[in-house]
Amino acid sequence: MIVKLNDNAEHVKRIKQKLDENGGYCPCRLIKNEDTKCMCKEFREQKEEGVCHCGLYMKVNKIKEEYPDEV
Repeated sequence: MIVKLNDNAEHVKRIKQKLDENGGYCPCRLIKNEDTKCMCKEFREQKEEGVCHCGLYMKVNKIKEEYPDEV
């Protein structure tokens, strides 16, 4: 499993701006603590493919990323 940025550059730009304004805490969370600091604990511990709450990061299968037409 690898972690990569969302492919949507405009979305990434908006979320990174919000992270800067929010002291590095997830802009989608109301509570600010170490669990909600970007990259949030919930996403770090996520075992399957998917995106984080704010959509900044994605977890994808490494094989699918390297050989998308063969999987």
